[in-house]
Amino acid sequence: MARAWVYDRTKDKTYCEAVKKAKVAKRTPPARWMVRYYDPAGKLKSAGTYKKKPDAEKRQTEIEASLHEGTYRNPADGKVTFGEIAEKWLASRTDVKPATWWKYRSLLDNHILDRWGDLPLTAIHTEDIAVWIAELQKPRDEGGSNLGASQTCHAHAVLSMVLGWCVPRRIALNPARGVTLPKPTEAEHVYLSYEQVEKLADAAANLRTKYNQTSAASSANRVLILLLAYTGLRWSEAAALRVGKVDLEKRRIRVSVTFSDVKGELIEQLPKTGERRTVPIPAFLVAELKPLVDGRDADAYVFTTKRGAPLRIHNWRNREFSKARKSAGLDGMGLTPHKLRHTAASLAIAAGADVKVVQQMLGHATATMTLDTYGHLFPDRLDEVADAMDAGRIKATQ
Repeated sequence: MARAWVYDRTKDKTYCEAVKKAKVAKRTPPARWMVRYYDPAGKLKSAGTYKKKPDAEKRQTEIEASLHEGTYRNPADGKVTFGEIAEKWLASRTDVKPATWWKYRSLLDNHILDRWGDLPLTAIHTEDIAVWIAELQKPRDEGGSNLGASQTCHAHAVLSMVLGWCVPRRIALNPARGVTLPKPTEAEHVYLSYEQVEKLADAAANLRTKYNQTSAASSANRVLILLLAYTGLRWSEAAALRVGKVDLEKRRIRVSVTFSDVKGELIEQLPKTGERRTVPIPAFLVAELKPLVDGRDADAYVFTTKRGAPLRIHNWRNREFSKARKSAGLDGMGLTPHKLRHTAASLAIAAGADVKVVQQMLGHATATMTLDTYGHLFPDRLDEVADAMDAGRIKATQ
């Protein structure tokens, strides 16, 4: 039996009666030709009715082609709302870190579902998404969400991932693809000198509260800042560093986990790239780290508050780092704890480290990422290479 065919409805008594009633009432009679087919599950379906047989035959051909090529979509599948599919998609994302999962959840709840949640998938169009992107960036007093370029791109990415998940079963194409997105402003890098790093570390070590007491993390501050500035560890990696991962004899740190703050709870997870790495410790840092490592349990965190609690980025940045930055005379530079990674990269490159070493130290996924970020810091060695080739040729041809 054919999978799709054109059916002449004049064979049906009910249709013929409907035509007679329409003529008596002087109304347009119902269309004569119907396209019928069996879907992949073997269920009899209708693909609509047509007044002209050639139109019905064209639709028959389309249905047959989609069934043969495996691109057939049940029209009912595209009528499911975006909100229903979004929940299924999010439930399926067991492959991402908890912090990432909750970012998806927040973006859906705060910026996506209100606009698209109740719409059928087939009712979401590219031009409407483009308008939504613009609205996300408008000020709130103009009816927008006042999002920056980066957050707008994140919201679009989640919308696109959900819609892409529906291709090709529910929709033919992802309408979010190809939409023009705002370009995030590239944050200016900050590169501290050796002297500035020392001033910042000293200022952090000598912080006092308004009651002239040592700050909550003053005993850890100096070493933490030096570690960030000379090894390139991410702050969350340093905060999650355990004593057993520090080998002072070999001058190595094993970065195997990072902290993520999920709904107020600190969770350990794999580093950003998903890969563990080993980082070298400069010799001078061995003496600095020794008091925080020697005699302590291997599972203890290296950096803690006076009460032994793990450090939290928001508290540490606001109560410790910002005050130390001001005390060291480094305000106004846009310096953040994360940007100490830039200092680590610049000092390593200035000391002669090649791109692969810097990549491994910082934990970048590829050397290309390192070059894209810090390529301008590497010295121009074109003349050095040309001179070496020239010398090699002279030696070989003499």
